[in-house]
This record gives sequence, structure tokens and C-alpha cells, in this order.
Amino acid sequence: MSTEPIDHLRPEEARPDHTIVSIGILAVAGVVAWAALGKESFDEVSSTALGWVLDNFAWLFVVAADVFLVLSILIAFSRFGRVRLGSDDSEPEFTNLAWIAMMFSAGMGIGLMFFGVGEPLQHYLSPPPASGAEPQTNAAAAAAMEFSFFHWTLTPWAIYGIAGLALAYAGFRKGRGNRLSAAFVPLIGARRAVSWQGKVIDLLAVFATVFGTATSLGLGALQVAKGLNLTADVTDDISTQLTIIVVLGSAFVVSAFSGLHRGVKWLSTINIVLAAVLMTFVFLLGPTVYILDTIPESVGGYLNDLLSMATATGAFTDAEWMGAWTIFYWAWWLSWAPFVGTFIARISHGRTVREFLIGVLLVPSGATVLWFCVMGGTAIRLDSTGEEDLSATVAQGVEASLFGMLDGLPLSTVTSYVAMVLVMTYFVTSADSASLVMGSLTSRGALHPPTWLVVIWGVLMASVAAVLLVVGGLTSLQTATILVALPFVVVMLGLCWALLTELLTDPGAGPPRHHALHGLRDAVRAMVGEAITEQTPGRHHRLRRAAKSRSETDERDGGTG
Repeated sequence: MSTEPIDHLRPEEARPDHTIVSIGILAVAGVVAWAALGKESFDEVSSTALGWVLDNFAWLFVVAADVFLVLSILIAFSRFGRVRLGSDDSEPEFTNLAWIAMMFSAGMGIGLMFFGVGEPLQHYLSPPPASGAEPQTNAAAAAAMEFSFFHWTLTPWAIYGIAGLALAYAGFRKGRGNRLSAAFVPLIGARRAVSWQGKVIDLLAVFATVFGTATSLGLGALQVAKGLNLTADVTDDISTQLTIIVVLGSAFVVSAFSGLHRGVKWLSTINIVLAAVLMTFVFLLGPTVYILDTIPESVGGYLNDLLSMATATGAFTDAEWMGAWTIFYWAWWLSWAPFVGTFIARISHGRTVREFLIGVLLVPSGATVLWFCVMGGTAIRLDSTGEEDLSATVAQGVEASLFGMLDGLPLSTVTSYVAMVLVMTYFVTSADSASLVMGSLTSRGALHPPTWLVVIWGVLMASVAAVLLVVGGLTSLQTATILVALPFVVVMLGLCWALLTELLTDPGAGPPRHHALHGLRDAVRAMVGEAITEQTPGRHHRLRRAAKSRSETDERDGGTG
């Protein structure tokens, strides 16, 4: 199969694909207009559609998530792990330290700020039905940490890992560009990948990224508004939330127009430093020993119960809980897969498949474990000892959980403002990075898409977040994410098939290993043959001579035929 790029222009020079741009912008703008002008009909239709999806396709989200995790592990430790994401003699573009730092940056974001305290605390106060734990008990605390790990560590990063690996393989190994459709060449062919079939794949990736990122931006606006309400007595209403979206969206537009992507890199670095400082502060001034006890026990419990959690669909427990938590998360991660996958693909040139997958699975997951144990573990401890009544805080909304936990520690006003700054800078960097990815997807994989296109996608994302908050807040954000992610599940499963198809024929993987059963069969045949030779040497000699004669006859007939 040809490894030549399927576009005539280099990725840096590729022009916008006007078909994808027009359809994508009109479709997203149409959803925004419908939600803004027909609030009741939009809410009714989306709620009905959500119920239908959860009733009929919850199993698909669960099975797909398991496929990504199992496939990531199998590929990492198979002969395909030797394949390099580039030419066979290419070297990693970044040092291990820089690569890990950027991977850690991708693992931290608005979601962890929003749910890092909120999810463990909610599960502690109202345990998952499958756990069978009583609220606000040690069993509930254990279940809270295990389910938080389940939703935020290995499985989501396996989804990102498969998407990133397919994009890196198609781009660096095969030289086809930076579009998702380029990874489908083994299934649909190079011509169809740039025809309407490829455009459909790229459009689905755009829609998933728009709504997945809009969910994160909406969560960020909710959390900043709640933080301002608790620390500065600013009214927490829809007007405040929309104002936050407009202000932070304007900051993103200024960044995009000025071309200050280096500034965004500085913001990302500041984010990591501030997040590390905040976590260290909570660790040292919070229940330090309890946190240290929580880490190994929670990790062990999560690994022990992973199989049962990963195969639950709600058929025997609570389907509504599954829709609000696990299915929502799997849909959210799937919708972020093109965005995060593109990011980690770009920084992984020259690495082997094994290095890539192990790094993607373990580095961000390890950082997430520490974050949940420090932040969520502290909140659970404060509530269980009676130092803070965090159940009353959660009643105000999950977005209040972080500030309620910080209020139980010294310098709560300072740390609350630090947390709000973190959420706001994550808002800007998330919007900037996601818009850049969508600009690339709609510009034939251009590494530097036109600024006007990047700005349009950013404004549309912020608009989607705003109207969904107006229509129904967090519930509407979750509903939109699940609905958009449904067709993209099929795309991601096809991506797995395409990736395996090419890896099977990649010479860089080396020859297939000799199967153990084949080796056993050959050994048995050898032993049987030796025994026959020892017992009836004459008969064995005649049989071997007859077989040789038949072989020579077959060769002669084949040659003359």
C-alpha cells in the first residue's frame, strides 16, 4: 500500500475544505439557534432522544470502552509495540521529561477541577447502586474513590490512546496528514478518504469535539460563577455564567487573532504549576496521613473491582445512575478523542507504539489518582470527621464542592481564588487548543489552519456552551454530549479495525511469533515420528520414500501444467 500523502499540499499549506466548513458551521449554528429560540421543543426532543439512547445503546458505550482498554494493552505488549511512529530510524522529537510533562498537562483540565472533589464526595454521600454501600460509611468512601478512578484513569486514556495512535501512525508512519479520515485509508481506500466518505468521518469528529469541548466550557463557567458567589458574594445566576463565557471567550479570540500560541503554552505551564501548588497545599495542610493511606487502598480496590465495573450496564442495578455517570463519561471521553488524540499524536513522533501506549495509559492516570486522592480524599475526611458539613455544600451543586473543601482549610479565600484562576486559564487554553484541532480537521489536516476559521470554531463552541446552560444547565450539557457521541462510537470502533489492519502488515513489527499450540503440535509430531522410526524402521523408510515420490510427481505435474 502506498505511503504517499493523499493530499497534493503539505499539511502546513492545506486550504480549508469548504464543504466540511460550511456543513459543520451551519449544523452547529442551527443547533444553537434551535436551543436559543425553541427552548421547550429542544428540551423535549433532546430528553426523549436521551431516553431512547440509554434504553437501547448503553451496552454499546460499555462494550466499546472495554474494547479500547483491552486493545491498548494487547497492542502495547505485542510485537506491534516495536513499530515506530515515523521511519524506522526516527528518534523521539521530545525528551522523555518534556513528553511526560506535556502528557501531564493534557491530563489536567476543567473536568478535574470540577469533578476532582465533586465526584468522590457525591459518591460518598450517595453511593453507586452497584456498590451496595450505605451512605457516609467507610464502604461508601472506598466505593467513591474506586468509581472516580474507573471514570477518570485507564479507560478514558485508552480511548485517547487509540485515537492518538491511529492519527500518529497515519501521519508519521504513512505520511497521510493529520485528519481522522486519513486513518481510515485501509478500510475505505485513499480516494474515498478524500471523497464524501472521508468528509463524513471528519464532520462527525468535528461535531463530537464541538459538543464535548462545549461541555467542558460550560462546566468551567458554572464553577467560576459558584466560586465568585461563595468568595465575593457575586450573584450566581445565568447572567453571571453567560458573562463569564463572553469574557473568557473574548480572551481566547484575542489570543487566536494575535497568534500568541506561545502565550497559550505559557498558560499551560502556569496551569501545571498552580495545580501542583494547590494540590501540595491541600496535601500538607489537610489530612496527610489519611491521604497516604487512601492511595494504595483505593488503587488496589479499583484494580480488584475493575472487571465488574467495566461490564456493568445498569441492567441489574440502576440504568438512570449509569446514564448520569458512566455512560455520560464514556460519551464525553469519546467526544474529546479527536482533540486529545491529535494533541498527543503531534508530540509523539519517533516513539515506539509501546512507549506511546504505556505513557498515555500510565502517566496521566497516575497524576489523576494523586489528584483525586488528595482533593477528593480530603473532602471525604472533612465530612466524615464532622469538621465540615459538605453535604450541605453539595446540595448547592457539584460545582460548589471544591470551594466547600477549601473552606475547611487555612487561607481558604486565597486558595479559592487560585482555583478560579486555574479554571479560567483552562477555559482559555481548552478553547484555543480545541479550536485549533477543529480548524485542522476542516482544513485537510493543516497544522496551521487560518486564524479566522479557528476563531469561528471557538465562538461556536462558546455559543453551544452558553445556550445549553440557558436551556438546562449541567443536565443539558450531559444530554448533548451523549447524543453526539453515539454515532462517533461507530467511527471509533472502525478506527480500531483500520489501525489493526495496517499494523498486521507493518514490517517494523517483525515476523509473527511462533504460536505456542503450533510448537506443541510440532513437538508431538516429532515424538510420534521418532517412536514409529524406532519400532518399525523399515516400514517408516518405505513410507518416507513413497511420500517423496508423490512430492516429485506433484512438482512435475505442476511444472508441465
